[in-house]
Formats: sequence, structure tokens, C-alpha cells
Amino acid sequence: MEIRPTTDEDLDVFVDTVHTAFGHFPESPVAGGGRWWSALEMDRGLLALSEDGRPVGTAAAYSFELTLPGRALAPVSGVSAVGVLPSHRRRGVLGELMRRQLADVRSRGEFLSVLLASEAPIYGRFGYGPATFTTRLTVPRHRAALAVPRAPGAPGAPATAGAPGTGTAGGTVEVLRRADCGEILEEVYDRYRRAQPGALSRPHRWWALGAGQSPVSSAPRYVAVHRDADGAADGYASYSIGEHTTLTVDETIATDDAVFTALAGFVLGHDLVSKVVFRHVPPEHPLRWQLADIRAGEVGGHGDWLWVRLLDVPRALTARGWFADGELVLDVDDPFLGERGRYLLTVREGRAECVPTDRQPDLALDVRDLGSLYLGGIAPSTLVRAGHIRACRPDAAALADALFRTEGVPHCLHWF
Repeated sequence: MEIRPTTDEDLDVFVDTVHTAFGHFPESPVAGGGRWWSALEMDRGLLALSEDGRPVGTAAAYSFELTLPGRALAPVSGVSAVGVLPSHRRRGVLGELMRRQLADVRSRGEFLSVLLASEAPIYGRFGYGPATFTTRLTVPRHRAALAVPRAPGAPGAPATAGAPGTGTAGGTVEVLRRADCGEILEEVYDRYRRAQPGALSRPHRWWALGAGQSPVSSAPRYVAVHRDADGAADGYASYSIGEHTTLTVDETIATDDAVFTALAGFVLGHDLVSKVVFRHVPPEHPLRWQLADIRAGEVGGHGDWLWVRLLDVPRALTARGWFADGELVLDVDDPFLGERGRYLLTVREGRAECVPTDRQPDLALDVRDLGSLYLGGIAPSTLVRAGHIRACRPDAAALADALFRTEGVPHCLHWF
């Protein structure tokens, strides 16, 4: 078997091979209206070829920025379009593709790789761990009233939830068509993702090509755009109304809680709608608590989203911000790449130093579990209790919890 990089001339055969691997056809429209392969970076793709030269497997990577805790930005490889023909599975093709891809990522100087897992059991063995999670929130329209905030100065629900033109104090909400506000979406999303841990950049070419799911794709959507008192757009909600008069919100992007509340109140107050479905809400988001009837918000579809893989532990740990001081010795095993290292992590005033050490470890863990902890969405003690991380002394889990704690829940909306 041969693994080789792709070029622009390989686009058609690459697309055909990955579709065959998933049992689809290239001419089938992608959900949401965009064609994902229009954004492929062919200089980052790989083809696996059988002994007679036939393509039997694929892997692609996109060039993104990931927002880390502390609002630091790091270049990452966004792994996608990984597939092996059904006729060649269980022969080591996938493992060889992933090994070659990780080597290529390192050669580009990237120390993080991320992906969305089609099946959860697949990617842990390659060192990826689930790091962000998302939920779906469904609210019946007749129970969608927002409560009056009780704390003075709290982000206020609109006086009349969903009334046209209602926004935050001094702000407004207007409805535009997706085709008429592409630049607004791109600019607002970019400001949002730079402040949201776990968020990925959306390169301009994705928006220009409509490559991906709504609202990146050019599929017809209405967009509720929130503007501040000066008229500048600072949030949006992309939505459509489908079967059984269900209003589905693709995503709500807001620069602060007050803007999110104004946009939520707007869609919850939409006339001639039976229910409102928010497809992507961060875990523990306050929206349920903002409903006058807390039982009205039905949480479903809770699942993993972004998976993270560290390729250089010291670089990764020193790249992110920290919110507590302390020291921790981590013994990190990377069985897929056959690597193991012990590191002393020292945090002072929000910055970290991470160096090899011979000291006794506080935590012993697989690199996949470090990937899950990295953005702060999972507490180390949770994985200790699950039996995945070994705490080498009694207070190690509590110390690690305090050290890895972040200022906000990591969340990712970008599909790739």
C-alpha cells in the first residue's frame, strides 16, 4: 500500500473515493446546501493506494485557528474526509493514513489537531479526545415566555419577547435573508470566535464558496441580526421554518449574554410557529433558566463535538492561558505514536512553563485524555473517577481540577 499527498488534479478521484467509503454519491447535495469539497485544501490531502494503484482511502486537513483558554489563538489541523473503502477495511489502511497525517501536521509546525468524530470509538486510539460538547434545546412556542430578570443590572429579556425590532437597551433586531448579509455573518462570527474558547476560525473562502452547513452555506435562511445602539452588528441567529411549523435555529452567535438573550427572545416570539429548536447550545447555558417555565426547555441531543489531539505537550500547555497558580507533574503516554514523556507544569500569573522532569508524577494519563482536559471542558477528577486517569497521590485530582479550570465553557459550532 502507498500513501501519497494529493494535488488539485486529484480532486475528482478524492471526492469519489470518500463518498464511496461512506456509501454516498458525489452528486448528492450536502445537508444545508453547500458542497464541502469546494473548501478542500488539496495540498493537505492524502490518498491511500492499493498495490495495483487503485485509491482505497482518503484523509484531508483544513488550516484553522483554535481559540484557547485565555483567548490565545493557535493554528490547528482540522481533520476531515477520512474514509476507507468497505472492501479494504480491517487491513490497517486507516491507521497508516492517520500516522502519515500526524507526521505531516508536525512537519508544518502545528502542535494541535482537531476533528469531528463520525463514530466515537474510532479516534481515541489515534490520540484524540472529546473536548467540547453541545446540546439541542427545544421550546414549545406556547411556553416560550422569558422571565423578568431578578438581579439588578442582569442581561434583560425583551419586555415583549420576540417583538419585531426589539433588542437590548438601545439595540435593535432586524430580519435579513442569508443571501444579503454574508459579510455581516462573517465579521460577527470572527469577533465571536476570537473570544470563545473552543471555537474555530471560518476562513473567508468557506463563506465565499458556501462550503459547509448553514449559515456558511448559501442555503436559504432568514437571519435575525442584532445591532447595538450605534447600529453595529454584534450578533445573529440563522433560522428556517420547516415541517410542523418548527423554527430551527442553526446557530446563535452573540458577543455577550445580553445580545444572546435578545436574539433568543426574538425567535421564541415568532408567530405561526409550534416550537423553536436551538441546534447548538453550550452545556449549562443559562437560556433554560431564563424561561418563565424552566420545564419548557427540553434538552436533547447532548453530544461531543470537537475532539482534540496534542502533538507537542509542552508547546500546547504553554500556549493556553491559566487561571490558577500551581505545579503538576504529568506522565503522558502516546501509544499510537510510541511516545511517552513526563512533564513538570508550573503556572504563575496566568502563564505556564512545561519542561521534562524525573519527579514522581501527580497524574498518569493517555494523550487522548489530555486532549479532553486541554480546553477546560472536562474536569480531571471526572476522568480519574471514570478510571482513565490515574491519580498518583490523594490530592492530585483536586489540584488538577483547580489548575485546569477555565473562565468559561469551551464550545465549538463550526462543522467541517
